[in-house]
Amino acid sequence: MAQKTIVQLIDDLDGGEAVETVGFALDGVEYTIDLSDANAKKLRDGLALFVDRAQRAGRLHGSKRPATHTTSSSYSGRGREANEAVRNWARKNNIEVNSRGRIAREIYDKYDAEHSRKG
Repeated sequence: MAQKTIVQLIDDLDGGEAVETVGFALDGVEYTIDLSDANAKKLRDGLALFVDRAQRAGRLHGSKRPATHTTSSSYSGRGREANEAVRNWARKNNIEVNSRGRIAREIYDKYDAEHSRKG
């Protein structure tokens, strides 16, 4: 049986179609947000003054992108083995999860809630 999974990004600001996940870090906390081209430009333009004057600290989690545009998050930053455990758990519990890439925060939250009850 063939199966096709379609992932559609929704802009976290306006609910429209997003075209990319933009990552950034502030005060030691990493964030990701799904944005349209227009909203991603607004974010980058808003940070440009600060980025231009900031000292670059390097890349986060081995990303090939600059630290201001990384797609890593505290959730995905758990590591490959932990992410695979979350994916396996989700599949066993009939929760739709991508086989690669970003895992939805809601899935991590469900996983964490179940495993904190067992622990």
